[in-house]
Amino acid sequence: MTKTSTCIYHFLVLSWYTFLNYYISQEGKDKVKPKIFANGARWKYLTLLNLLLQTIFYGVTCLDDVLKRIKGRKDIKFLTAFRDLLFATLAFPVSTFVFLAFWILFLYNRDLIYPKVLDTVIPAWLNHAMHTFIFPITLVEVILRPHSYPSKKTGLTLLAAANITYIIRILWLYFETGTWVYPVFAKLSLVGLAAFFSLGHIFIASIYLLGEKLNHWKWGDMRQPRKKRK
Repeated sequence: MTKTSTCIYHFLVLSWYTFLNYYISQEGKDKVKPKIFANGARWKYLTLLNLLLQTIFYGVTCLDDVLKRIKGRKDIKFLTAFRDLLFATLAFPVSTFVFLAFWILFLYNRDLIYPKVLDTVIPAWLNHAMHTFIFPITLVEVILRPHSYPSKKTGLTLLAAANITYIIRILWLYFETGTWVYPVFAKLSLVGLAAFFSLGHIFIASIYLLGEKLNHWKWGDMRQPRKKRK
């Protein structure tokens, strides 16, 4: 049975991400801030997509916690499997990628990712909520409970599909509006863009493998055993 403390933690994290999504949605009422969300609205930014992703994941996790306490572990195997798949292939890799990619580019040259003018629009606490706190929260989830990982082929394929979908959206928004989602893209040639996207995929795939290693280190091999052929 899921520990009460774990249930409470997951509920608090879900409440936090729900609050962040709501708070950001209210930014559209400001006369200045809507400019940030023009040409693709909020859903062009990986940072904000990640906040939605984390909200969905912790919503599923809380539901899993509650149902386990009511029905028991065996009756909700599908939900638990979906929770683990969502964490392994998206929730952990994307949140860690956003944290690392943002701060690496920010420390190198913040104008490539987060121009200084945004400091007058976005509070410092919100910047850290979106780009800093996401990492320790997802790391605690690794430590707090085991997650069953799919095969590397399945996990990396699903991650690649999500990555390609986002790249297509970035390119589509550029061709539709003539504006890149992030300033760094405007500095790159076609070859540079291809290299950037390729390296980005290798980076996030490496994060996926890191998550699998951390899970194995803390909990042992949690992958589902393959059925033997008769």
